[in-house]
Amino acid sequence: MSNANTGRRVAQTFALTLALGLGVTGAAYAKNPMVGGAPMYASKTIVENAVNSKDHTTLVAAVKAAGLVETLSGPGPFTVFAPTNAAFAKLPAGTVENLVQPQNKPTLTKILTYHVVPGVYTAKDLMALAKKGSGQNQLTTVEGEPLGVSAQGKKIYITDVKGNTVPVTIPNVMQSNGVIHVINGVLMP
Repeated sequence: MSNANTGRRVAQTFALTLALGLGVTGAAYAKNPMVGGAPMYASKTIVENAVNSKDHTTLVAAVKAAGLVETLSGPGPFTVFAPTNAAFAKLPAGTVENLVQPQNKPTLTKILTYHVVPGVYTAKDLMALAKKGSGQNQLTTVEGEPLGVSAQGKKIYITDVKGNTVPVTIPNVMQSNGVIHVINGVLMP
């Protein structure tokens, strides 16, 4: 699939997410929650907020290297599971440096779009999804692969197709084009 088609697909997915999210009523959200030492404004886009978080500089650099800034600045709506710098630091040495090289753009794009789900899924929505059926359900990412959603008590966990499970550490960081849930691991398709 071409980068233009991938970008359109991500944008369409984000738009669907936002449309779904605007119809959602749910738990109260902090007016401007702090993430990485910076307030996250619901009136700003995912990219406009992320660039101010000192905990997400690696993610922002990766989004730029993958050419996804315009898409993630678009109308969405998107649910983004945003790994922190510490999450990227857990990867084998040299992984991030290798991924941001121009020749690895397709792989980087695949990994990043695996962290994005079309529509808006608040923590309340994720918890409800996790409680359906056997206690773990799935969301389909923009990349096309599923993410598992489960819960233990009031904590939400996301599981990638390789079986790695990470907790949501800061839920419901509302954006003008979706919602961010901060996670402390990198999900791999």
